[in-house]
Amino acid sequence: MPEQTIAAAVRAAAARLAEVGVPDPLVDAELLVGHVRGLGRGEVQATILRGDSWDEEAGQRFLGLVERRAAREPLQHITGRAPFRHLELAVGPGVFVPRPETEMVAQFAIDALVADASEAPIGVDLCTGSGAIALALATEVPHSRVFAVELSDDAHAWAARNTASAGNLTLVHGDLADALPELDGSVSVVISNPPYVPDDALPRDPEVRLHDPAMALYGGPDGLDIVRVLSARALRLLRAGGLLVIEHGELQGRQIRDLLTADGWRAADTHPDLTHRDRATTAIRP
Repeated sequence: MPEQTIAAAVRAAAARLAEVGVPDPLVDAELLVGHVRGLGRGEVQATILRGDSWDEEAGQRFLGLVERRAAREPLQHITGRAPFRHLELAVGPGVFVPRPETEMVAQFAIDALVADASEAPIGVDLCTGSGAIALALATEVPHSRVFAVELSDDAHAWAARNTASAGNLTLVHGDLADALPELDGSVSVVISNPPYVPDDALPRDPEVRLHDPAMALYGGPDGLDIVRVLSARALRLLRAGGLLVIEHGELQGRQIRDLLTADGWRAADTHPDLTHRDRATTAIRP
């Protein structure tokens, strides 16, 4: 069988993925080539422009990965990697795949840690999942001390893998409701991307519905059961003037502001993401 050009393989793969409704078929096809060849996406695009070919073995391996993606297995599960800000995280079955919109949410906590006058400000990430937010805080604010809490056994294992080399990050396997009592009253920022999907709401995307762990998605009848626990725990963890940051669904901002205000938080405010959808609510510890 003659060698096939990478450009032809990418065109065919993008058409196959588009047929089944994959949102960014060309991007995914190029990233799968990169996974097979050990190249970044820019390098893949360079091989396409040069008209490079590959052998049958590489082509067949690529076709197998394309079919997995066509079955709506998350791209990040196939490659085992997920980008987040400046990081590349290990992910797979059992852990929520970090999303681009969460990068903006993390910025609120990073900015607050940078602005804190303490010699070693403390940040806490509750429901850390893969460890994405916590690791971003620890690496982008290296003089901070960061603590991350995760209850799921599977997700904790992924977080441990991702955060092992961060000397200023402590990972705790436990429930956010009573985590880190030794930090009560000393924390500058608490951030969380908790489960917030209502129990009867079925996620539209197969990648989410079939592959993200239910424990990371569903938050009770109105989606806010964990947010209520989070509000109570953060009030104890934070020092006066400390910041709470919560990621949530685009229709939950008003409910969360009302919940936080009723709990005694000040200046509850909801912020849109880059697509103009409400994505995060912040509040100040009185």
